[in-house]
Parts: sequence; structure tokens; C-alpha cells
Amino acid sequence: MAERFRTVPFRTQRRVEFRDTDAAGIMHFSVFFVAMEEAEHALLREVGLSVHQKVDAHIVSWPRVAADCQYRSAARFEETLAIDVQVDRLGEKSVTYAFRFTCEERLIAEGKITTVCCELRPGQPPQPIAIPAEMREKLKAYA
Repeated sequence: MAERFRTVPFRTQRRVEFRDTDAAGIMHFSVFFVAMEEAEHALLREVGLSVHQKVDAHIVSWPRVAADCQYRSAARFEETLAIDVQVDRLGEKSVTYAFRFTCEERLIAEGKITTVCCELRPGQPPQPIAIPAEMREKLKAYA
């Protein structure tokens, strides 16, 4: 996965807080998933999008359908992590984001999250839809 990150189209940072750590002072594995979601939201805000927004007369959201993370090195309390985000795959209805966590050039973790573009209708489960053209164009900039 590291080859995908020769250039970095979007980068955000996150400090490892005390609440993020286990008894050994190492960032708990589950916090990486929260950090990936925060980084995804930051990328979307950067281009004027959201994970829950009105498009035309419809509410569109992006439920997660897959997530994984490979841990390479420990992240510790008070360290500042750089989180690089790219669109790894832009499908008709789904987006897979790739994430790379580093601390002072030390590789910490790599992960992916796949989301599906869905229309939300009251009283019904989310309905997958084609990614609206305006959203697709904005996401292409990070692919």
C-alpha cells in the first residue's frame, strides 16, 4: 500500500491523547479507525462535501462497508501523527480511501475504508445510489 503515497494529495494531523492509549501507553488499535474516519471527514470538508448532506432534494450519506488497518509501529501518548489520505478506488457507487499514518517519517499504520453512497429516506434502510457527478469530480482530485 505504501506505493500509493508517493505524492500526498491530502494530509491532516492528530495528536495521540491519553484517552487513546492502553495500559502500556500505546495508541489502542481501535483508535486508528476513529482517526481514519476523522481524516476522511477532513478531506471531504476540504472540498466542500460531508458524509451527510443534501444533494438536490435528497439526503446523501456514506455508510462504511469495509475497514482494515495494518499496524507497523507503536504510536505513543503525546506523539503527533500525520495522516495521509487518498482515494484508492472510485467506483460507481463506492469510494475506498487509503490511509497512511506516520510520526516523524516513521511508518505507524496503513488502512483502508470503503464507503457506499446512499440516499437516506425516512423509515427505510439506506439505498445505494450512483455517486452524484459533482461529488465524483471533487473526489477525483484525490485519486
